[in-house]
Amino acid sequence: MKFNRILTVAAIAVSGIFITSCATRQVSRVSTDQTIDVSGNWNNSDARMAADELTGKILGANWIENHQNDHQGKKPVVIVGFVQNKSHEHIDAETFLADIESAFIQSQKVRLVQGGKKREELRAEKADQQTNASVSSIKKFGLENGADFILQGSINSIVDAHKRQKVVYYQVNLELTNIQTNEVVWIGEKKIAKFVKN
Repeated sequence: MKFNRILTVAAIAVSGIFITSCATRQVSRVSTDQTIDVSGNWNNSDARMAADELTGKILGANWIENHQNDHQGKKPVVIVGFVQNKSHEHIDAETFLADIESAFIQSQKVRLVQGGKKREELRAEKADQQTNASVSSIKKFGLENGADFILQGSINSIVDAHKRQKVVYYQVNLELTNIQTNEVVWIGEKKIAKFVKN
């Protein structure tokens, strides 16, 4: 009798676990412009807000006009460098930087050249063409556009937590530097604060 009762309880427990594991998950499409914050961590809305505000500031600053005055009206050539993640969580700065690069191109105020791994890949392709492409289609070395300015920065965070509440403070810092002179010609920041209650 006791054994049958244990067997019945075990069967109910196993079936409960099975039913719970078979529960369907609901997924719905949302607008990519909509702000949905599930975890309180850095997300696509934060990246979009930071990129929008910072590109608005950088493209509206005087450094572009100053460069054009000093270089017979030529648009400045910019390379987007490394943005270091100094925050407490994993943040992929690549999507944030892609938004900035897109804004640079769409503005038509600056010229953008590839940096980092993409530039190395382009150089490797040119090297490969020297032996594998027809003479008329080979892309020559030494004809790249040199950048006038490099954009670099960091993403920082501070967490203030107590019991089941926390405030997460993010700050994105960007600096634009003249490559020839090492002069910092623009500095910008975007601050985001989130209150998270569990």
